[in-house]
Amino acid sequence: MPLHRTDEIMVPTEAGDLPGFLDLPDAASGLVLFAHGSGSSRFSRRNRAVAQALNRGGIGTLLLDLLTPDEHARDQRTAEHRFDIPLLTRRLVHAVDWAAADARTEHLAIGAFGASTGSAAALGAAALRPQQVRAVVSRGGRPDLAVDVLDDVRQPTLLIVGGLDETVLELNREAAARMPSPAQIEVIPGASHLFEEPGKLEAVSALARDFFRAHLGSAA
Repeated sequence: MPLHRTDEIMVPTEAGDLPGFLDLPDAASGLVLFAHGSGSSRFSRRNRAVAQALNRGGIGTLLLDLLTPDEHARDQRTAEHRFDIPLLTRRLVHAVDWAAADARTEHLAIGAFGASTGSAAALGAAALRPQQVRAVVSRGGRPDLAVDVLDDVRQPTLLIVGGLDETVLELNREAAARMPSPAQIEVIPGASHLFEEPGKLEAVSALARDFFRAHLGSAA
């Protein structure tokens, strides 16, 4: 298992700094930025589990809050930001630009991993930064919320959906059909929307790891 370091970082935005955890294995083969689902944060248990699997596979990760601390506290009360896809997309683009400029990560190709509503932000960032974002993976995502940019997403995209999550599965199929390079859909049998059943999140992690390994490499 590769050795790695963890740094607490801050990504500057127009509204304030976004806190995050940057994990970089030795000789990382790429960097994956995480866009969390509605109401979640860099402390998301499920996304941290996926990130750890990527780290063990030699892939760097950035678990980042897409809201400032003040916005997150307000959102917990009012939910005013969690479905603001343009805002979340802009914040993820800030993170892409930060990673492309930081000395620790500037040489790494970037991928985006989105969960739930965060998947729409990941696709939006891919559309806005086609040279930087090389691949996208969605877990139980809502790519339909990025309908305005789907025509511009040409990167390899993997949509992972639980077999029991029938409504979201249909939304993913419709979104994939709209994309210029149709997305790959992986259905995990017996999994619900949050992949809480035994072994299902591990299956998500393995699929994401293998997909990013195939599509990320040194940006240099």
